[in-house]
Amino acid sequence: MGVTTGKKDRCGTVCLKYLLFMFNFLFWLAGGAVMAVGLWTLVKKSDYISLLSSRIYAVSAYILCLAGVIVMVTGVLGCCATFKEKRQLLRVYFVLLMCIFLLEVLAGVLAYIYYQQLSDELKSNLKNTMVNKYKQPEQNHITEAVDKLQQEFKCCGSNSSSDWSDSVWHNNSKASGRVVPDSCCKTLTELCGKRDHPSNIYKVEL
Repeated sequence: MGVTTGKKDRCGTVCLKYLLFMFNFLFWLAGGAVMAVGLWTLVKKSDYISLLSSRIYAVSAYILCLAGVIVMVTGVLGCCATFKEKRQLLRVYFVLLMCIFLLEVLAGVLAYIYYQQLSDELKSNLKNTMVNKYKQPEQNHITEAVDKLQQEFKCCGSNSSSDWSDSVWHNNSKASGRVVPDSCCKTLTELCGKRDHPSNIYKVEL
């Protein structure tokens, strides 16, 4: 009877170890995915960072990378702690888990509180950049980023196409009679920005 109970206990312990290992492996994969999103944002969307006076976009991407690394380290530590059964490792593991949980709660609360404020700030910064830096000397990276943004997201201006009427570019000879940049056009052709009819240009979906 005692032998049978001992075998059941060992079997239960082994099953629990493998379950914890699977959990930590999935946790590690999730960390890798989070880090990948952060890196993708920095590499593929880095052009857009130059459009924002606020550093929120870039900082958010770096935070994602850091969070991914922490989660991956926690996952590896959890796997080691599970199989080696060392109390010190388990303590560190659970402390890291608790920190991650608290950070997630904090991030969720801050996102809920500041979402609208951040949204308004980003729109304001984006409009300011478009109005003052598009097609200006030594601002080629801004010009390229704006054109890419409008074509990729099928939009025109920050709030609407009328944003361009206030721009430095629109009010000088560089516009060549254009009302909006050619990148606002649904069908991109030379000087298509002279005609700002809704059938011709993208609109901003608010």
